[in-house]
Amino acid sequence: MNVLIIEDERTLALEIAEFLAKEGYLTEHAWKKASAEEKIFVNNYDFILLDLGLPDGNGFELLKQLRNLPDRDDAVIILTARDAINDRVNGLEEGADDYLPKPFALSELLARMHAITRRKHRLGKNKINLHEFVLDIENRTLSFNDQRIALTNKEFEILYYLTLNKNRVIPRTSLTEHVWGDILEINSDSNFINVHIKNLRKKLLPYSTVEWLETVRSVGYRINL
Repeated sequence: MNVLIIEDERTLALEIAEFLAKEGYLTEHAWKKASAEEKIFVNNYDFILLDLGLPDGNGFELLKQLRNLPDRDDAVIILTARDAINDRVNGLEEGADDYLPKPFALSELLARMHAITRRKHRLGKNKINLHEFVLDIENRTLSFNDQRIALTNKEFEILYYLTLNKNRVIPRTSLTEHVWGDILEINSDSNFINVHIKNLRKKLLPYSTVEWLETVRSVGYRINL
């Protein structure tokens, strides 16, 4: 999943990025409001971690701009000083999904991200039944009758994102952006997403049929549940 870290404390931002990368997240940075605006207006993110005190502007302005954009569902977690109660309240009223007072444990940040994902996608737990398979979000594994199936990080992310958007056709560009990051850096003519889907099917077929993982010709992919 794709995360934008908007934080001018570079040591903290890099610490968050390193931690989330180990958990399978793809991260981008913005140290200032101006660079954050450029990224937000071009790309969609699963999560935006937003520091309110930026050197060239107020994080509240970014939040308002984001919430005024059509068809956006980026989850926003505000990173704020522990005693800034008004900032927390104002951020939630402006549409933030959660806040985390500094200093914070990275494990708590991850837990809040998991909780937001479950809430947004109406998941009651960290495990999703995917026909005969079980997708474990927290441990990032896929299993069949308790037998673990070896997936690469990208294969897991593809399956996870399609599962979160079950019964919806996800365009190739949208899937690529959420799994690989900045859409401007991606060659739209590349067939690497098709290769990953093909490899994913090949790994699942020895265990069960996978007609539910559907290719919608010239558009994208869909998981039917």
